[in-house]
Amino acid sequence: MSATQLALTLLFTPLVSAALIGVFFRRQPAIAKAISLTAAVAIAALASLLIFRTEDFTVTAEWLTIGPLTIKLGFLLDPLSKLLLAVVALVGLLVHVFSLGYMSHEENQARFFGCLSLFMFSMTGLTLADDLIMLFIFWELVGLSSFLLINFYFEKPAAVAASKKAFIVNRIGDFGFLIGIILAYWTFGSITLADIAVKIGADPSVIATSIGLLIFCGAVGKSGQLPLHVWLPDAMEGPTPVSALIHAATMVAAGIFLLCRVSVLMSADALNIILWIGTGTALFAGFVALGQRDLKRILAYSTISQLGFMVAAFALGSLVALQSGASVSLAGLTGGVAAAMFHLTTHAFFKALLFLGSGSILHGTHHEGDIYRLGGLAKKMPLTFATFTIGTLALIGCPFLAGFYSKDAILILAYQYSQPVFFCLLLGAFLTAFYMTRLWTTAFLGKARSEGAEHAHEGGPLLVVPLAVLAVGSLFAGYAWFYPEALRDVPEAALHLLHGEGHSAAMIGGTAAFVVGSALGFLLYRPGSATDFLQTRLPVVYQVLEKRLYIDAAYDWYVAKVQQRLALVLNYVDRIGIAGIGVRGIMGGGSGMISLAARALHTGSLHTYVYWFLGGVVLLWAIVTGVL
Repeated sequence: MSATQLALTLLFTPLVSAALIGVFFRRQPAIAKAISLTAAVAIAALASLLIFRTEDFTVTAEWLTIGPLTIKLGFLLDPLSKLLLAVVALVGLLVHVFSLGYMSHEENQARFFGCLSLFMFSMTGLTLADDLIMLFIFWELVGLSSFLLINFYFEKPAAVAASKKAFIVNRIGDFGFLIGIILAYWTFGSITLADIAVKIGADPSVIATSIGLLIFCGAVGKSGQLPLHVWLPDAMEGPTPVSALIHAATMVAAGIFLLCRVSVLMSADALNIILWIGTGTALFAGFVALGQRDLKRILAYSTISQLGFMVAAFALGSLVALQSGASVSLAGLTGGVAAAMFHLTTHAFFKALLFLGSGSILHGTHHEGDIYRLGGLAKKMPLTFATFTIGTLALIGCPFLAGFYSKDAILILAYQYSQPVFFCLLLGAFLTAFYMTRLWTTAFLGKARSEGAEHAHEGGPLLVVPLAVLAVGSLFAGYAWFYPEALRDVPEAALHLLHGEGHSAAMIGGTAAFVVGSALGFLLYRPGSATDFLQTRLPVVYQVLEKRLYIDAAYDWYVAKVQQRLALVLNYVDRIGIAGIGVRGIMGGGSGMISLAARALHTGSLHTYVYWFLGGVVLLWAIVTGVL
């Protein structure tokens, strides 16, 4: 089978699965699960393994011509896409297996697995896209898949609100992304990434800061960066396997992949702005996580924080490459691209493990998610405890685990380029160790503090086996030998940073953040704590963190008090001024408005007519007596 045939198989098998489930097997969950697991994931995973053996390639075919604009659809396979394909295939397979057990008692299982297949198709297409239009098409399909999966429990108002919030907030970022694509075509005369890279290589001065920042808007939305982060914590209303697949390992990482793919479009000014947005997001989410009690919500803010690290890594490495005069290349593994993608990969293992571990906890405690109503789970759920502990240690940067190497690569880049950014990210690493130790000690140690925790039990093999596989990845994904030879380019380029200038100081700082953060968390949140230290000692600070620094409240106020009222005014302007008088003309529109007003007066209510009669009498009296 040729590379093109493998790519087509990899892309369209999940789509065929989603179509079969949606059209023929909506009421047959057993068949739907079998189709989704085998056709959408197992076959796709096999195709991805085979395609890794092929050489890098680009295949395009003309799709649409509009005047001078020719839109081509094609595949681009290089080290970046190979790595993300591996992450999507492996994590997707494990999430499907976990879902077989977790969702076994849910209604509408066929719809759930059909939506999972649609997501796999969308994410695969995004990874293989070779031009900006194809990227945008699959980018929007990923957003649609996310909306459908978050909204799976459509009978719950919170889930419906969360899905709408995710969809609308991402539309804001995607609007900027679309304008950036238009400006890129206007500037370069092409939307194909390879053509744009060639033109920039010939004349780097053509890069416009606005193009890079507008395209970055899409990543701000999908990857939960400030100020469009507000949708991601609420998206935890969806099923827990969805949180693991979409909001921990793959979809939110699409923004980081997008940045790495279009890195040639980024000017130094754009990169500096991106750098501080990523750094600010890492710090903000780390602080807010301290004020959350819900298990999945804490992990959601942890995801936002780690995505901030990835964005900062991309910007840092790209700035270093620009300063060194590195040549422009579409798939050039600069330090920033490699470090960001490496942390994306290791994060996919341990964060998917933590989310699926939280799903195992919810399953075993009858959906008790408040960490202060858990406790004692280490004895009652030993396998979940062991794997969750590995995931926690990997996330907080324990030496020799996966997160240690990818995090330190980012810290070394920061140390080389900007000391203020380095210390900010170091604080972010400390906060990660602190709030994850708080979660771990409170949920697993001590005594059970609720009926759900008292009767907690381990799940079956379908829930435990995916945790074990992800735990292995969380242990060893920081080592280049862990990857197949075809996937080693990115981790090797990132690990090379660990021998660069300032590596000793950065690694000592990162290890100190891990030790101090986890030790302080253990001291302040004694095993099995029933109350929160910050809430007891610093209630005002805790309230601000619990309310997410009131950013969500500010958005709610703006929508209710400003946007809705402005929309009401514009509605009247449109109906009366534009549609009424402007379109129909003064005579036709004016008479129409008069008739509309006259009809509004005839309500059929006797009380209304009496009021108008009295008003008319008063008006006539005022005219006769000369008052008016």
